[in-house]
Amino acid sequence: MQLHPTSLPEGRLGDGAYAFVDWLAAAGQSWWQMLPLGPPDKHGSPYKAASAFAAWRGLLADPDAPVSGEEVEAFRARHAGWVAGWEAFAGAGAVEDQVRFEREWAALREYAAARGVKLIGDIPIYVAPGSADQVAHPEIFLDGVQAGVPPDAFSEDGQLWGNPIYDWPALRRQQYRWWTARFERVFELFDVARIDHFRAFVAYWAVPGDAVDARGGRWRRGPGRAVFDAARAALGRDLPLIAENLGVITPPVERLRRDLGLPGMVVIQFGFNPDDPRGPHRPENHTEDSVVYTGTHDSDTLRGFWATAAPEQREEAFAALARAGIAAPRDEADIDWALIELAWSSPARLAMLQIQDVLGLGSEARMNMPGTIGRSWRWRMQPGALTGEHAARLRAVTEAAGRLG
Repeated sequence: MQLHPTSLPEGRLGDGAYAFVDWLAAAGQSWWQMLPLGPPDKHGSPYKAASAFAAWRGLLADPDAPVSGEEVEAFRARHAGWVAGWEAFAGAGAVEDQVRFEREWAALREYAAARGVKLIGDIPIYVAPGSADQVAHPEIFLDGVQAGVPPDAFSEDGQLWGNPIYDWPALRRQQYRWWTARFERVFELFDVARIDHFRAFVAYWAVPGDAVDARGGRWRRGPGRAVFDAARAALGRDLPLIAENLGVITPPVERLRRDLGLPGMVVIQFGFNPDDPRGPHRPENHTEDSVVYTGTHDSDTLRGFWATAAPEQREEAFAALARAGIAAPRDEADIDWALIELAWSSPARLAMLQIQDVLGLGSEARMNMPGTIGRSWRWRMQPGALTGEHAARLRAVTEAAGRLG
């Protein structure tokens, strides 16, 4: 289930987080997927966090809980690789907040594990411009360029993200220690993590730093598997990752993903294009080495998607339901549940949905609207919105699909 803590009724790790874990267990769900936990930017985006390591104080249920000097020193010793840089960036009290977060997070994770619920995190490939990471480690970033993606069918100017780009040769000379530390931190907090913009490990779009759009960028070669091999060797463990391989993905990207043994992503909403019969998102083309999503934080809700779907997309959706042996709903208000059943019928090893789809919410509940400012990252679930009836219905769908437990 996808739900960022900021979308809980309290917007933080309080009683609502524990109640949500209980609801997940009642609904037969084993995974809770979140967005990055770092301090978001002024627009609320967790993908431009002030730190790739530190958690956001705004998530704390008790931001004024007492912290002892011994706890602070022990935290500094355990996280010596990044906490000094964060403290210099964030100021007095920064370490105390991380101690508080560690307490609250450990308690929530233990509570979830006892109820059969594991946690999935998210690793943005890039850090925010001017972040604590860039300030503390300027030597691992290039000057004069910024991240983005080239023009495509959705944007004639491409997308200009503005994030600093890694100096991969410099990182290689350091044996990728910064990335290894980042993976280590993520797996201290989560059981599995989605790695965003995976394709950039093969090739990334570099745009001049003074550009006003992304059209003037060019492809540069990424580090390939070297980052992952270095982290595996240093940490002495596998890296339980989900590769975000959405968009225009080349054969070398898929080859790297498979060589690393990482599942990719397929999205039900993207699977009804009649002009793309071989597309990976079409339900009949799903494979076991993937995670199927009803939608992501960047896409609409199922109800919102259906409201704007073209007639030919609807026809494709009904055909897919028929092939899967799922009856088309008599009432279109139930189309989201039919599409949830379709996702659950996929051979993909894991199926995920947004909580907005369980609640049958429309575009007003969308988490992110890429390319807009001030309209994203604000959705919050109403108190009492999730009920036992929702849990029972989702549990029944999950059990019927053989995904329970």
